[in-house]
Amino acid sequence: MAAPPDEASESVKTEPELLEEVKQETPGCNDSEETALGNGNGVSPKPASPQAAAPAAVTSQVESSEAPDRQTLLAVLQFLKKSNLKESADVLLREIGVVDGEDAPSPGQQDGAEQTLLSRVTAGNSSSAAGGGATSSSGASAGGLGKGERSAHTSRIPHAPVSSGPQDQPDVSAVLSAYTQQGDPALYEEYYSGLKRFIESVLDCHRAELSQLFYPLFVHMYLELVYNQHENKAKSFFDKFHGDQECYYEDDLRILASLSKKEHMKGNETMLDFRTSKFVLRISRDSYQLLKRHLQERQNNQIWSIVQEHLYIDIFDGMPRSKQQIDAMVGSLSGEARREANKVKVFYGLLKEPEIEVPLDDEDEEGENEEGKPKKKKPKKDSIGSKSKKQDPNAPPQNRIPLPELKDSDKLDKIMIMKEAAKRVRLGPDSLPSICFYTFLNAYQGLTALDVTDDSSMIAGGFADSTVRVWSLTPKKLRGVKSTSDLNLIDKESDDVLERIMDEKTASEMKVLCGHSGPVYATSFSPDRNYLLSSSEDGTVRLWSLQTFTCLVAYKGHNYPVWDAQFSPYGYYFISGGHDRVARLWATDHYQPLRIFAGHLADVISTRFHPNSNYVATGSTDRTVRLWDVLNGNCVRIFTGHKGPIHSLTFTPNGKFLASGGTDARVLLWDIGHGLMVGELKGHTNTIYALRFSRDGEILASGSMDNTVCLWDTIKAFEDLETDDFTSATGHINLHENSQDLLLGSYMTKSTPVIHLHFTRRNLLLASGAYSPQ
Repeated sequence: MAAPPDEASESVKTEPELLEEVKQETPGCNDSEETALGNGNGVSPKPASPQAAAPAAVTSQVESSEAPDRQTLLAVLQFLKKSNLKESADVLLREIGVVDGEDAPSPGQQDGAEQTLLSRVTAGNSSSAAGGGATSSSGASAGGLGKGERSAHTSRIPHAPVSSGPQDQPDVSAVLSAYTQQGDPALYEEYYSGLKRFIESVLDCHRAELSQLFYPLFVHMYLELVYNQHENKAKSFFDKFHGDQECYYEDDLRILASLSKKEHMKGNETMLDFRTSKFVLRISRDSYQLLKRHLQERQNNQIWSIVQEHLYIDIFDGMPRSKQQIDAMVGSLSGEARREANKVKVFYGLLKEPEIEVPLDDEDEEGENEEGKPKKKKPKKDSIGSKSKKQDPNAPPQNRIPLPELKDSDKLDKIMIMKEAAKRVRLGPDSLPSICFYTFLNAYQGLTALDVTDDSSMIAGGFADSTVRVWSLTPKKLRGVKSTSDLNLIDKESDDVLERIMDEKTASEMKVLCGHSGPVYATSFSPDRNYLLSSSEDGTVRLWSLQTFTCLVAYKGHNYPVWDAQFSPYGYYFISGGHDRVARLWATDHYQPLRIFAGHLADVISTRFHPNSNYVATGSTDRTVRLWDVLNGNCVRIFTGHKGPIHSLTFTPNGKFLASGGTDARVLLWDIGHGLMVGELKGHTNTIYALRFSRDGEILASGSMDNTVCLWDTIKAFEDLETDDFTSATGHINLHENSQDLLLGSYMTKSTPVIHLHFTRRNLLLASGAYSPQ
């Protein structure tokens, strides 16, 4: 399936364009691209340096708004020059008017034009600093501009800090750099200590909110010292204050400590995130005014400039939040989510099921009645996941995204599901499920992924030796299709043709699928049980046929390990997430992704489709959960609160709530419609790798590396959720103080970490993992 060299090179070029396209479509998700402050707090998104505060008062708004454009223009020119794209550079110079359109410059002239542009920026900065917004006529005439009016426009130079020497001539890295303004390094410790003393002296109600400033200020002040090559001062600053930070930032601080020189910062992804993403703090207006007044009175320009340039203060009106409420929501790599990021309408309702007549069982008294009786069966279905004839008002339009049409086999399967639902055990606090545990022996810690089919007939495991193994969970053995010559002898009109095409000679309890060249990190069955997905460290997602037990397609889009892959509830579509920080949406009949969801600041390690297939949830090592719209690629929800990477996600059957679990051993519950955290479940002592709601949605099962399965009462967790004024103002809801009230049971294995959970159609809980001798 590999593309010819031309096609391959073309696809490599177009993928960043796809990435950029998705980024442009998701203004609410990419924190690094948002510059406007939507809270009306008066904080400038691109503030001037403290040293240039006086000229800034004189300089016009037009000038100050052009600073990023000049810097970016220089960076683009240098990039084009380094990449030997001279024609593109000529076109760009012509467009901005530095070169006359009729004669293209030679390489020497191009360098001269670039220097002219640089001198124009520098001269303009000095002239604006000396005489307000005065234009530089020498800069205009030296540029050799083609038109007079263009020279008048381009000579209006923005007010921007000038870099500290010719060796720091702006290039791409300098444009991205956020630390070119240099304060007195000797005062950094004094500035930070002064702010710390102030925050510790304020009233308790404000102290918890203002204490959120410690971590981002500490990081940015340390990075400023390192970037400006004050290594000794930076080390002293780190040693003195790193112990004051919250425990859930330990991993970040460990990375930070390894960056002791400016050279270390180049190419470090984590630091790039710190420098280009605004850290979001949610603070009440009273607390913010208190902070602002203190910094202005002390003339603490260094801290104030960091607050303006690197932090996003999301101000709300009302009472300040408590320490407990703040701790529940913070901990991600970029702070809390902005409230406006979770205001987009989400269609979380279920799609209307097609009307299928259900034949009665033979043992029914009305067996001779051939009419279907959906009305009789539907009340027996769960209250949360029931599908009425009326369209759910919160459901997306039926044709919002194209979904595959139901085949005859799908309709038969749905009839079987409805029959099984009639016999389903109704779960609750007084009726807990039975748990059946599948233990993998002699796996030698090589089992890395598991999945079970919806009808609980097969289980697939991914292994560190790059194989995928499929087992039958029923007495019926796994069989492949007969050879072509044997198929030609079969009567295709017979009623049992599907049975006749299977080759009894190939029957076995287990099949091994070979094809990956690295550990397999995820497996996922298609809803119709005809296909199996697997993702691997080799950067590919493979689609396997469960009729022939061979690989049909290898999807190559990720450049690094693919940590997770998941089929849509309707089949056809699937989602993958990997080390390249993006999730990709695929269709089985396309070898390139349909959507690229970009916005996470670190690896995407867990993915899950919403039950209506219109949305995808992703969990990341940046400690956030994001919800993406499949239709347009936009990020519609950002959930923060986890203190570690998020390894498991699951939706309630009715699509209204989402549960997430990770290395912080907590299960967090989210209301998708309101964009709020509504529950925090504490009971595990190690990473949570498996989460699953029962078929009726009344119980949540969680499986962990602490060798336990916990059952939680979700009906009680979700009942009486009221969004009052406090919730609408702060984006926060009052959580249950003691999650132990919601714990229905905890069941320990002998020595087997739980890595997968699955509820059968009758609500029997299947758990699985590999035996790990102590």
